[in-house]
Amino acid sequence: MIDVERIRRDFPILGREVYGKPLVYLDNAATTQKPQCVIDAISEAYCNVNANVHRGIHFLSQQATDMMEAARDKVRQFIGAGSTEEIIFTRGTTESMNLLASSFAQAFLKEGDEVIISGMEHHSNIVPWQIQAGRYGFKLKVIPVTDLGELDMDAFSAMLSDKTKLVSITHVSNVLGTVNPVSEIISKAHSYGIPVAVDGAQSVPHIKVNVKELGADFYAFSGHKIYGPTGIGVLYGRKELLEQMPPYQGGGEMIKRVTFEKTTYNELPYKFEAGTPDYVGSIALATALDYVQTIGLDKIAQYESELCDYAISKLTQIPGMRIIGNSEHRSAVVSFLVGNIHPSDMGTLLDRLGIAVRTGHHCAEPLMDRMGIPGTVRASFSFYNTKAEIDTLSAGIERVKCMF
Repeated sequence: MIDVERIRRDFPILGREVYGKPLVYLDNAATTQKPQCVIDAISEAYCNVNANVHRGIHFLSQQATDMMEAARDKVRQFIGAGSTEEIIFTRGTTESMNLLASSFAQAFLKEGDEVIISGMEHHSNIVPWQIQAGRYGFKLKVIPVTDLGELDMDAFSAMLSDKTKLVSITHVSNVLGTVNPVSEIISKAHSYGIPVAVDGAQSVPHIKVNVKELGADFYAFSGHKIYGPTGIGVLYGRKELLEQMPPYQGGGEMIKRVTFEKTTYNELPYKFEAGTPDYVGSIALATALDYVQTIGLDKIAQYESELCDYAISKLTQIPGMRIIGNSEHRSAVVSFLVGNIHPSDMGTLLDRLGIAVRTGHHCAEPLMDRMGIPGTVRASFSFYNTKAEIDTLSAGIERVKCMF
């Protein structure tokens, strides 16, 4: 069982007030708060180990390099990858998906090919593919979303063909909380020899992920959503595919040799890590992963599931409440509307009560169009949240409702 009160003491920001009210932070799908050990890791790195990594012959550079590469191995272990060559550090999931779309398209896609995404994707798994489709002439196909907020798997099966060159899918919807059947998706795609990329931004912080067991060919996530710093992320890719893909950017560590006639590229994963990497971010990300593992991902998943169930039971008692997305398999997100109250109005007034929620389309406008709504209010949970905070949210919604 999780000792929530002890855990909350690890997060300095949770003790502050907003507008004279205790902070109730329910915007974890956007970014999580940071434990003191992660804050200390960042400070320690800048105070004692700060030097540019790779190629430096002096002590600090070698120490920083060793710590960054140890962090890469920590990520490898955390997601069950086979080799550190398959772990690419990026600025976050968005850059990971842009890197993937650009390099994969250049290596493998041409006019007449097809890439499949879904109707519940974050913009970062839509726009990069649209950009590349405009360049290379391939077609983007979209798996429909049902009224329950689940993928239409029959429609997905019917889409697969010899023209399909990649399926790129979110593991967990950042709006609906739906946990997609990625194992089934990967199995069906692989039966056609089609690789699968998974956006794991909303899954890695909440459930145990093993990319080998899933069979994912690519997997992306962000450090700041799993209690690490901003500006650091990961793209996992199968070595055989990464070796065939060209670099995303040029300069710095991604080169082996440069002449004015020709450049030869570095080995994996450095081929995809141009410029000075966020070595401090990678070191602090490793600290965050250690912290999460100390608590236990199985315990985290169980506790957050209890929180989510409790939130739904409380919120559905409010007259006029409409939960958006009712999948049987869901993660720690609840999106909702109340009567005719605009999401922005609800979010603004809840903020005055010290309650931090997210409002709007959540970078998923096509999903909002599918559901026929302008946006939602989204409450998203972490293992440091409590049922008492959900009670505060419910009472706050009731109070706002009375104003309208």
